[in-house]
Amino acid sequence: MPLTCLDDRAIVRVAGLEAETFLQNIITADMASLPAAGIAYGGLLTPQGKILFDFLIHDRPQGDNEGRVFLFDLPASQAEGFIKRLGFYRLRAKVDITPVEDLAVFAAWPDGDDTPAEVRPDPRLAALGRRWIAEPGSVATNATCDDWHAHRIALAIPEGGVDFGLGEAFPYDAAMDALNGIAFAKGCYIGQEVVSRMQHRSTARRRIVALGADGQLPEAGADITIDGRLIGHLGSSIGERGIGLVRLDRLRKAIDAGTTILAGDMPVRASLPDWATYGWPDASGQNEG
Repeated sequence: MPLTCLDDRAIVRVAGLEAETFLQNIITADMASLPAAGIAYGGLLTPQGKILFDFLIHDRPQGDNEGRVFLFDLPASQAEGFIKRLGFYRLRAKVDITPVEDLAVFAAWPDGDDTPAEVRPDPRLAALGRRWIAEPGSVATNATCDDWHAHRIALAIPEGGVDFGLGEAFPYDAAMDALNGIAFAKGCYIGQEVVSRMQHRSTARRRIVALGADGQLPEAGADITIDGRLIGHLGSSIGERGIGLVRLDRLRKAIDAGTTILAGDMPVRASLPDWATYGWPDASGQNEG
């Protein structure tokens, strides 16, 4: 079973007597249900409903007088900005927000029996395997961070900053609704009104798709076009497989018509991920089917 340390991730600790309430009011995940799951996927949005940060949250039980401790697992390049943004919202809340230097994120896939008992399945998709936080030297690894990303890309699971632009994409663009990243039953949080409106009106047009090619795909950010018309952008890729964020209505018309789809100069095949809870739009492009 491949097991690796995700050295491109950082950990931010949010703790205190008011930590749960503080977070419940600003992020998309339901903090009240986190103890049972042990790990959750979520995001912090702008008031306009666009994703500023996406992350996994690991619950760390503490004594009754110490409040709750949550460890946020996110790209290392985003940690400093995340801490600053949380500080902006903290005001007088009894919460400590600090970077964690002496712990690391680990992942193992597919699901196996030789991981610690407290390790939980990745909340986005069971096929991703398991994920946990431990001291850097406490786990023997046999794979690389690149191996993990190859596994993620093969499953077409997007990550912020490479598969969708932070501050540019809505949660539906990034398939957070399909990957358990939005708690629709919880109360208000930053950007919730926009997310709910898009849900009820079914107005999501851009979606994540899996891409395949007969050669090396170009770098992340390459235009995805049909007859010279832009329909989206390529995200992360490895070899002949990649992830795209595209207008589904325009993509479906191209597939139905047999029109060549290009990522940069490379012809590609596009399909919905196996885990997608969204479908293709109807022929008029008015809904996702």
